[in-house]
Amino acid sequence: MAKESILVVCPGRGTYNAPELGYLARHHSGRPELARFDAMRAGKGSETLTALDGAAKFSAALHTRGDVAAPLIYTASYLDFLSLDRERFDIVAVTGNSMGWYTALACAGAMSGEHGFAIADAMGVNSQSHEAGGQAVLVLADEDWRVDPKLALAVEAACARNGVLPSIRLGGMLVVAGAPRALDALGKDLPKLPRDPMRLPGNGPFHTPLMAGSAEAARATLPADWFGQPQVPLIDGRGAIWRPFSADTKALWDYTFGAQILDTYDFTLAMTVAIREFAPDRIVLLGPGETLGGAIGQVLVALQWQGIDGKLAFSKRQSGADALLVALGRPGQREIVAT
Repeated sequence: MAKESILVVCPGRGTYNAPELGYLARHHSGRPELARFDAMRAGKGSETLTALDGAAKFSAALHTRGDVAAPLIYTASYLDFLSLDRERFDIVAVTGNSMGWYTALACAGAMSGEHGFAIADAMGVNSQSHEAGGQAVLVLADEDWRVDPKLALAVEAACARNGVLPSIRLGGMLVVAGAPRALDALGKDLPKLPRDPMRLPGNGPFHTPLMAGSAEAARATLPADWFGQPQVPLIDGRGAIWRPFSADTKALWDYTFGAQILDTYDFTLAMTVAIREFAPDRIVLLGPGETLGGAIGQVLVALQWQGIDGKLAFSKRQSGADALLVALGRPGQREIVAT
C-alpha cells in the first residue's frame, strides 16, 4: 500500500496552556529523549520538564514564561514527531510557526534533537532580552474565515502610521508588535475588526528589530556547527525552501539567529508554499494544543484548496478519519497518524 504524504507543522509559543498540563506524561512517559532533555535542564540548575509538566496545577505565571514554555513546547512537538507512523506516512516537508522553527530544524534532520532542544531552551531565555514592547493579535477574517483585502490594507496603513510592525502573518490573523505606546495608539486608530484586538500578556515584540538583544545573545552562544543538511525540505518564515543536499548550513544558522528573530514571520506564506509545492495528502499539526489549526484552516480557505472555500467547507472536510488537517493535540485525531 502506498504511503500517504504529510506536511508536518510545528507550533510555537502559546500552545501549552492549562488543558495541556500533563501532556508529556500522557503521551511520552518513559521516552529516553525526555530523560535526556530533563538531564540537560537539571545540569544547568533548571527545573526538569517532567516536574513542570507534572505540576499539580497549571500556573500562567510559570508555565507561559519564555524559559519554561519554549522547552515544554519543543519537547512535546518533537516527541510527537517521533511518534508518527513512518510505515504509513511519508513526510514530504516540515515547517513551523515562530518558535516552532527551532522544532522544525530538528524534525527535518537539520540538527540533532538535543541541539534543537538546547536552542529552544536557550531562546526561551534569550526571548526575554529585548527593548520594551509587546504583541497584539488582530483578527481580520470574518465568521466564514474570509479576509476583505480592503480591510487588510487599512490595517496595514494604521500600523504604519503608528510605528507598529507586522510580527506574524497567521492565516486570517495578523500579530503585530511594537513599543507599548505605539500599540496603545494603534488600538485607537484601527478600522472596525471582526473581533476586538487582543494584547498578548508577557510577550515581547517578537520578529521585529526590537529583538536585537535576543539575536545577539543567540549568535554569541549557539554555534553554527550544530546545523547540518535537512533530510526533508524545510520551509522557513519567508517561504524559502531549504532542500536536502543543497542547503548552505552557515546561511541556515544566519537566518535562524538573524532574520528569523528580527523580521516578520510569515506563517501564511510558509504554509502556502508548502501546500502548493508539495501537495500533501494530509497536514499534520504536532502538539501541544491545537490553536494553530484555525490559522491553517484559514490558509486553506484563502487558497480554496481542494474546494475548501470557507469555514463550513473546512469543518465538513475535517469529519472522520479522512481529515485533511490532523492535530495530535486533538482527542480522536492523534490515533490517525501516531503509533
